[in-house]
Amino acid sequence: MAESRSIFGIHGTALALRSQRLSMLASNIANAATPGYKARDIDFEQALDLASQGRQVGQAADDAAAYRVPVTPSLNGNTVELSTEQTLFAENAVQYRTTLAFLEGRISTIKRALKGE
Repeated sequence: MAESRSIFGIHGTALALRSQRLSMLASNIANAATPGYKARDIDFEQALDLASQGRQVGQAADDAAAYRVPVTPSLNGNTVELSTEQTLFAENAVQYRTTLAFLEGRISTIKRALKGE
């Protein structure tokens, strides 16, 4: 991914990390009724910092992932709090789309420059 960093700066890495976070949050939501399931999340800022220091995106995401501590523990050991997960998922999805729109704009600018417009 080093090549995409030079063209897109940190935004390509941010998009990949946001995608991984969306997957993790979706997994939490899907397992909201699974007894004993432990909700996890990625500390996005920490993961981005680790990736900018040269770690692979997947490794940075894994290293920045942690189990969520529930506000209200359930009796079956599941730590998913559905409203929290849904809110975080929606926020991350908006941030993903914003980063994607920025990258699309950058690509469009590069295409126009290559065409000589």
